[in-house]
Amino acid sequence: MLQIALPNKGALADGAVTLAEEAGYHCRRRGRELSVRDPDHGVEFVFLRPRDIATYVSKGIIDLGVTGLDLTYDSGAEVTHVLDLGFGNARFCYAAPKDAGLTPDDFTDTTRIATSYDTLVRRDLDARGVDARVISLDGAVEISIQLGVADVIADVVQTGRTIDEAGLETIGDPILNTEAVLVAQNGTTMEQEAAQRFAERVEGIIVAREYVVVEYDLPEAHLPEAREITPGIESPTVSPLNKDGWVAVKAMIERDAVNKVMDSLTELDARGIIITDIRTCRI
Repeated sequence: MLQIALPNKGALADGAVTLAEEAGYHCRRRGRELSVRDPDHGVEFVFLRPRDIATYVSKGIIDLGVTGLDLTYDSGAEVTHVLDLGFGNARFCYAAPKDAGLTPDDFTDTTRIATSYDTLVRRDLDARGVDARVISLDGAVEISIQLGVADVIADVVQTGRTIDEAGLETIGDPILNTEAVLVAQNGTTMEQEAAQRFAERVEGIIVAREYVVVEYDLPEAHLPEAREITPGIESPTVSPLNKDGWVAVKAMIERDAVNKVMDSLTELDARGIIITDIRTCRI
């Protein structure tokens, strides 16, 4: 039975379960179960600390895992990066007191940096040629500067609200742009049929979240311009209407472009423009 690790808590947990369920798998816990079996698909979902998932996968204890790219890099685990999952987006950044005027270029060997991501920070400092003091803390690093433990912190930033409330601001470029990822053990894991099927289904959900279907009626004379606006994946589907000189058009478009596309189609005298969500797809 294929074993897939999902985060047991934290920002990635809900997104991972939702994605697996939308892909057709039964994985939602009723309480605090450590695992949930889906016998119809030959899969067991195991709920682990997000920070540990890449390590379990790299050792072959778990076949696939959903975790953060930042946690994967920080673990030092050697795994195969299968898919970006499109949620849990964040930046891993340095932060310092507001108006301190400090940048990463100012770090010295005496700079104290508090973080829960020692490996990521040390790699960045090595690249900068700075042997700053890295202070390892298990969460809530924002308070460390106020308590006099550190001069700078390095942490995951999503909205920035937490560091702002702590009187801090990000400095320099992000060390890493992170998001949820699907990882597998290096080797033959992805040759398993069940692993391939899971990855393909998940990818179908991810792609579907980026696109919608647009349908509209159009004077046939404007079809060349409409094809430019809604080219579809290969080409739009065009069908004749029971009205001389008119056709029905159907195509996939990027979700972010919906309003711009509708404006452009309206200028071409398109009628009955309908946008429909896609639950899953294979391209």
